[in-house]
Amino acid sequence: EYHAKFKGKQTHQLWTHENHAEHLYSQKFIEQKVQYIHNNPVRSGIVANPEDYLYSSARNYAGLESVIDVIEVDFRWKTRYK
Repeated sequence: EYHAKFKGKQTHQLWTHENHAEHLYSQKFIEQKVQYIHNNPVRSGIVANPEDYLYSSARNYAGLESVIDVIEVDFRWKTRYK
């Protein structure tokens, strides 16, 4: 019911610290947000490297085994993890 009501009105958003949606308007901006998300476990002191966190898509981009399936986007910074 919820999906049917809002189908066709979906947009891709990323929330800011103030909980305001941001439009993902360029590849550079998307790359920045993905890197930010990948580095959250590092900033929190959970792991030393983004790809060390078991539940991160950074593992997929690094060519490591992962417990999650992702559709990889061909980012220029991808080589950082190799």
